[in-house]
Amino acid sequence: MKIRFYNAKILSMEPDRDPSKADHKPVLYDGEIRVDGTKISYAGPEKEPAGTGEAFDQEIDCGGNVLMPGFKDAHTHSGMTFLRSSADDMPLQSWLNEQVFPFEAKLTPEDIAVFSKVAILEYLTGGITSCMEMYLTPESIAKAFQDMGFRLVQVGSVNSFSQSTELVGQWYSKLNGVSDLTSFQLGFHAEYTSSRELVGRIAALADKYKAPVFVHVSETAAEVQGCIDRYGKTPVAFLAGEGVFDYGGAGYHLVHTTEDDWRIMKQKHIDVVSNPGSNTKLASGIAPVGDYLRLGIPVALGTDGPASNNCLDMFREMFLVTGLGKLREKDASAVPAYEVLKMATYNGAHVMRQPETDSLAQGKTADLILLDLNQPNMQPVNNIADNIVYSGSKLNVLLTMVNGKILYDRLKGPMRFHVGIDASEIYREANARKKAILGR
Repeated sequence: MKIRFYNAKILSMEPDRDPSKADHKPVLYDGEIRVDGTKISYAGPEKEPAGTGEAFDQEIDCGGNVLMPGFKDAHTHSGMTFLRSSADDMPLQSWLNEQVFPFEAKLTPEDIAVFSKVAILEYLTGGITSCMEMYLTPESIAKAFQDMGFRLVQVGSVNSFSQSTELVGQWYSKLNGVSDLTSFQLGFHAEYTSSRELVGRIAALADKYKAPVFVHVSETAAEVQGCIDRYGKTPVAFLAGEGVFDYGGAGYHLVHTTEDDWRIMKQKHIDVVSNPGSNTKLASGIAPVGDYLRLGIPVALGTDGPASNNCLDMFREMFLVTGLGKLREKDASAVPAYEVLKMATYNGAHVMRQPETDSLAQGKTADLILLDLNQPNMQPVNNIADNIVYSGSKLNVLLTMVNGKILYDRLKGPMRFHVGIDASEIYREANARKKAILGR
């Protein structure tokens, strides 16, 4: 389809439009976006009045509202919607061992596909256009996401108790190149759930494919101390020393790190995916995001799973990452709003190895959102970028497009999903499966 968005304020997030570090103010311009198939064919000033000239299948008057790249959820476990608000108010290790692992053992691939579909609907309502998924049954997950038209990067979650490095290698070969919506990256759950031998096999896979690795790292103080007790090193130092990050990658959380860790992260090109909502709810700590920014270490944002957060809301993650960063440093200027917007969009796309979705520019993939400025939380208009980070919410999302297709909108009244299946049917099946697994 050919779609024209006109009468818009465009926040493109293009690097060459990036503001100076002095004022952290983005460039917004009045203009239009044209989409042809899956790609942006034009992004710039309006070229002609609506309804004339080039023929379009659809023309959307944006009403002076904001078009911007969709948010990238760079770490999540979508299938865990079945545990939402049923495993709360517990520290991480108790939460995992008493409430998560026992019930996950009952899940079938079909269960995970249905529970993931619930998450996809939530991503769309919050302007999230892609996610980086780490869960148990990659093939059923990939089909669920592809069926609903949502963009997905999966990561292996092997540990000493489930899956295998052989399976991770098979998925890497099988699930890449199948669809322009889904891909697969090497990964494993964490150092504390993996033997040294398994870590070595992951490093060997990374060397075989010359590929980055993604893993939970240094989420809690106890995790870090446990690794030091086992190996005399922090998790970052241990995993890097074993060759896991010889081709780069990213660490999920990276809350409890040292200056030596930071040096290794710079040297090995280990990106950060911060999960402030989950880290706050599980009392894991506050990541040194301000230090990462000063050192030039790329930072993206993730929601983590809906059992530990419990919502999949990038607006909340943006507010928390800047608010907690300011508290940690006792400096109101720390972790400024525009840097946070970059984390949620441009940086996320690059951490997820999807540079074609990082901004709104000609030739880029059409993953975009329309945000409503005609809501009280956006008025009066002073600094739109600051408003998105500090006062924005899901209520401001008018439209979410993935790969050139509108999957969600509120343009003409109540919210509507365009994902090939009725939302109520997804909810009905998810609740039935949840009851069978949890017994309640």
